[in-house]
Amino acid sequence: MRIDDEIQSSKFENNYHKAVINLSYTYNWVNNETRSLFEKNNITIQQFNILRILRGQYPNPATVNLLKERMIDKMSDASRIVDRLVQKGLVSRCTNTKDRRAVDIRISEQGLKTLAIMDEEFKIKDFLKDNLTEEEAGQLSDLLDKLRG
Repeated sequence: MRIDDEIQSSKFENNYHKAVINLSYTYNWVNNETRSLFEKNNITIQQFNILRILRGQYPNPATVNLLKERMIDKMSDASRIVDRLVQKGLVSRCTNTKDRRAVDIRISEQGLKTLAIMDEEFKIKDFLKDNLTEEEAGQLSDLLDKLRG
């Protein structure tokens, strides 16, 4: 559905304004569509992001600074998110063997299982393929890259 119809307004200053409104609306639409998956697995989207980063590092650990650098939401408090994941048993903290002042974070077996379950429950391709071809998804991704410069 067109953004004009979704928000019941066509009063945009120009196409740049319309594009920003559409991006904002679409971001929230994606979050709403995926919210139940995260709620069902008792994690937030930011916690999911950290778990995926740690799974990509596995079996190697990551530092909080590495997590901050690689997170999608740069405004998130990675330390606090890691604390919550430790409480849930999805990650563990351990002292860095090379620098005793540094702390390593590693995904736990339970964290790996949780991601595996979520991978089965929700396929990104299935979420998008009803509205976009694979080629269109690639074009959209390229345009978003271009937008960020």
